[in-house]
Amino acid sequence: MREAAELTQPTTIELAPARRGAPKHCGWCGRRLPEGGNVGRRRRYCGQSCRQRAYERRTALQRSGLPEDAVVLSDTEIAALQDRLFQLRCAAEDIVTAADDGADVRELRGLAEEIARAAKDLEQLR
Repeated sequence: MREAAELTQPTTIELAPARRGAPKHCGWCGRRLPEGGNVGRRRRYCGQSCRQRAYERRTALQRSGLPEDAVVLSDTEIAALQDRLFQLRCAAEDIVTAADDGADVRELRGLAEEIARAAKDLEQLR
C-alpha cells in the first residue's frame, strides 16, 4: 500500500540552471550586454550595427584566407599599443629601481597604482 502511495505522489522536476558562460560583452565593440532572460539564444552583439560589422569582418577574413582569430591592426593602432606597452615596462622598472633605492611604502604604492592604471589602459584594445 505504501508503494502505491509513493507512485501517485507528484515528483519534482528540476529546471535547467541559469545559463553560465554566456558572453557578457558585445563580440564587436566590447560594451557590456544587458542581462537577458533564460529563453532563446544568447546575445552576442549589443545591436544590429555591431552584428553587421562582425559579419563584414568574417566574410572579409574568409576571402583573405587569414585565420578566423587573426587580429588586424593599422600602423597607428600598433604604434599606440607599443607606446602603452613601453609605459607599462617603464612603470615596472620604476618600481624595481625605487625598491633597490629603499623607497618607502607610500612611494612604492603610488608606483604600483601607476602600473595598475597602465595595465588597465592596455586592456582597452578597441
